[in-house]
Amino acid sequence: MNCRGCAAPLSLPLIDLGTSPPSNAYVHADRLEQAEQWVPLKVAVCQQCWLVQTEDYTSADSLFDAEYAYFSSFSSTWLAHAERYVAEMVERFGLTADSRVVEVAANDGYLLQYVAARGIPCLGVEPTRSTAQAAREKGLEIRELFFGRETAAQLTGEGWGADLMAANNVLAHVPDINDFLGGFATLLKPSGVATFEFPQLLTLMAGAQFDTLYHEHYSYLSLTAVQALCERNGLEVFDVSQLPTHGGSLRVFVQRKDGERRAVQPAVQQQLQAELAAGVKTVEYYATLAPAAERIKHELLRFLLQAKADGKRVVGYGAAAKGNTLLNYAGVKPDLLAWVADANPHKQGKFLPGSRIPIVAPAQIDIEQPDYVLVLPWNLLHEVSQQLAQVRQWDGRFVIAVPELKVL
Repeated sequence: MNCRGCAAPLSLPLIDLGTSPPSNAYVHADRLEQAEQWVPLKVAVCQQCWLVQTEDYTSADSLFDAEYAYFSSFSSTWLAHAERYVAEMVERFGLTADSRVVEVAANDGYLLQYVAARGIPCLGVEPTRSTAQAAREKGLEIRELFFGRETAAQLTGEGWGADLMAANNVLAHVPDINDFLGGFATLLKPSGVATFEFPQLLTLMAGAQFDTLYHEHYSYLSLTAVQALCERNGLEVFDVSQLPTHGGSLRVFVQRKDGERRAVQPAVQQQLQAELAAGVKTVEYYATLAPAAERIKHELLRFLLQAKADGKRVVGYGAAAKGNTLLNYAGVKPDLLAWVADANPHKQGKFLPGSRIPIVAPAQIDIEQPDYVLVLPWNLLHEVSQQLAQVRQWDGRFVIAVPELKVL
């Protein structure tokens, strides 16, 4: 396979997580007798542009289909983050009712609802029917399309040249990343700004966050790689900031190279230097993740097996994609993790892909009062532990597995 960014041959493996179904392919109860599609989950590193990426075994349209079940609005933390983002962008870039805002991967309207509330014309691009419909129910205009140069040209022709384009946690999800970024250079006004948010490679490696690797994430991003990708597609990075979301993310600000260019902020060079110092351009840097993943797998299995031997009941919370990577890599089944609770009704009544662990409503936690609740989206531990504070009343305890097993 060649690099999806620069087309150089891929020769440096990062990790092989075996085979598993796509992490968001939740199983309907009436399909339990049917076989799932298990495909390899391997990640490699390009030694030319240092883009970390999955090896291709499945297509985007099969991953982001009409039954796509990730809805952003079920996280209060993420909604608050989106509302702050809108307020900051309106103030920094002087957005008004005469501006145009386009969000790529608008999901269920979690962010654009705050743009619309300020009276700013906005449009969402969202390829998954389930979430697009949820956004329309909020009164938002949504185009049910995959984004790229062709879509951007179409929207430009319709008068949607953008003052601001937002793309949160989508840059990693696109197989043709050059076509995707080229679309931003097309749709942005000459004075426009686009922002990309994505979990950053430095925190993934430092925190052994191997569970954030899954088929729907084609790329794992450093500013080093993103800057090269942007340059290749008519864009320039002019600022970057650190975010606590998803265990540690970057927000990258870009502009057209042929437009009204803003001064490049010192933060850009500072981040690039931090990545260089960490070793993102060295082979040795990438050698630590595979053994860390194996350690985490063994720690989790020891905990679950011991809890089983002691007659303790362990359940999960959060039917998140990262949890599916972890459970399938570790080979966990319902005998060790009885069920997983999730607030998203689109997931309830289904089963986790691969492990076939049932997904239930959070009320089941109060009914059964388990001894341990394994929080699979560990980045939301604070939010979850507050929402489920009643677990402490029966001496129940919360558990996370990444970056190391902790019983809290």
